[in-house]
Amino acid sequence: MTGSDRAAVDAGDGPAEPDELVLAGGFDPVTREQWTAAVDAVVRRSGRIGEDAEPGAGVAALTRTSADGIRVAPLYASEDVAELPATGVPGAWPFTRGALTDGHVPGGWDIRQRHTGTDPAAVREALLADLECGVNSVWLQVGEGGIPIDAIAAAVDGVYLDLAAVALDAGADAVEAGGAYLDLAARNGVEDAELLGSLGADPIGLRARTGSGPDTGSVAELARRVAGSFPKVTAVTVDARVIREAGGSDAQELGWSLAAGVAYLRALVDGTTGGLDVLAAARVLEFRYAATPEQFPTIAKLRAARRLWARVLEAAGSTDVPQRQHAVVSEVLFSRRDPWVNMLRGTVAGFAAGVGGADAVTVPPFDAAIGAAEPFSRRIARNTQNLLVEESHLARVIDPAGGSWYVEHLTDDLARVAWEFFQEIEGAGGAVAALDSGLVAERVEQVRAKREADVARRKTPLTGVSEFPDLNEKPVARDPLPAPVARGGLPLYRPAEAYEIQRDRSDAALERDGRRPTVFLATIGPLAVHTARAGFTRNLLGAGGIDAAEAGPTETAQAVADAYLAGDRPAVAVLCSSDELYAERAADTAAALRAAGATRILLAGKPEEEVPGVDGYLFAGCDALAVIDDVHTSLEGSK
Repeated sequence: MTGSDRAAVDAGDGPAEPDELVLAGGFDPVTREQWTAAVDAVVRRSGRIGEDAEPGAGVAALTRTSADGIRVAPLYASEDVAELPATGVPGAWPFTRGALTDGHVPGGWDIRQRHTGTDPAAVREALLADLECGVNSVWLQVGEGGIPIDAIAAAVDGVYLDLAAVALDAGADAVEAGGAYLDLAARNGVEDAELLGSLGADPIGLRARTGSGPDTGSVAELARRVAGSFPKVTAVTVDARVIREAGGSDAQELGWSLAAGVAYLRALVDGTTGGLDVLAAARVLEFRYAATPEQFPTIAKLRAARRLWARVLEAAGSTDVPQRQHAVVSEVLFSRRDPWVNMLRGTVAGFAAGVGGADAVTVPPFDAAIGAAEPFSRRIARNTQNLLVEESHLARVIDPAGGSWYVEHLTDDLARVAWEFFQEIEGAGGAVAALDSGLVAERVEQVRAKREADVARRKTPLTGVSEFPDLNEKPVARDPLPAPVARGGLPLYRPAEAYEIQRDRSDAALERDGRRPTVFLATIGPLAVHTARAGFTRNLLGAGGIDAAEAGPTETAQAVADAYLAGDRPAVAVLCSSDELYAERAADTAAALRAAGATRILLAGKPEEEVPGVDGYLFAGCDALAVIDDVHTSLEGSK
């Protein structure tokens, strides 16, 4: 309190009014042009643009294009969202900002854990442990790959079905399994109005995965039963993850979900089968989306999904039903190698799902790509979400991403591109017709091909796999999972798999020969000169399980050859140095190595001219998978 404030209090007038607080008051205002010029200067110093580049070239260099062709800029400001449609308020149409007025405050979203075991007793033990330790609902594999339908009662024995929802995943047997679950609840004395659950019927999703499945209308009778008596149960699941699992984009996943959702609406309101009204049909649907470690796209996708589905229902005559969302951290993005990194992937993706407003979120155990989860990995998975809700307090903020200029812009961009894909599918006759004609597969393949190229060139890095591999990691052993459902529809694309195949080649060599495949790093010059490219080479080849022996500091081409002769003399050698020393010694060093017995000589770098005696080049952006395969093949052929 200042002296004048004290005097005012003494006089009985109360404290003087403080000056208005302006957080940026001590700083001059910055225009977008000034920011652009500053960015250009930094990017120019990095060498990515020239001295004579046009204003804004630096910003352009930092701008990228997503898999959906969406331009993602490095900065968004208020003027970028000035013309966007209003997002409304939480709990109101179009539900962009969330399905609930109060969000998930204070208890958090539904933490849903997946169980895929085949032994009902073991499944029961595992799911009860989950429910006692912070999980709100369970997701149960039934039928092929899971417990038998007649064992549902044994698996959920002890679960209060009016307190903890059970979500079923029964594939082609979904209608039968759903009916069995409703009958079980009745036998257990659960009131119809209080029963919780998701019956998971999704013949369209099954067709997309396997190439065949029941008719869309097969879900109508089950849906009518649910709509008539079970207000807290959903009968049909629109599982759009099949698009992401096949390598598709976020907008394609959204567009597909709309098309499949519309197909189910048509089947459920069909008057020839005693159809429901649109409101009742919409209430029995649940939508399932993939959550990925791409944090902002996941947040924007979930927000856009609610907006788009609200538009569909508006066109059908209803604005009262928000989309019910189940976000699942995508297992296809988990790796078998260095699986501990999957904990980080799950945390970021789970965070994005919660921030994006999903009603239920599933984070898989970190060992999901290896085999059957153990109590430890299930505990980590559920505690990941418990931490996000209880310690990070994500659920204490309603629509935490709302108002972010980037998120709002990306939400709108995704919605527009997704709507175009939805219209294309509808124009082809709807979800089933577009699937059977190959249209969906063709569009998804175009995106997957780009993803594969980006992974191969390490433009899309996979930590612990394509970047920073640990050749000495201890394998994580798990019991094998049941055989997956035959995939005769859209393929399953797991980005890490291509590198893991090469790592398997390395493991086979280690078991056979007692050591891993090894190349010779022909390091030219002192340590300070060659260490950067030697490290780059170790990291790139290590992604394929290939080790490296190093010459160390050398002063002549012959010194490099002598170091090679003193070692194990692998068939492949990689020159590592600066561009300046390459100009002086690379050709002579390659010749000396070839004379010493090396049959395949590569160079780390991308010189402007071909170097005599060099067979190939390793550089940032090269096809790392092709290089790794080439090195493996060369080393195997030299045995």
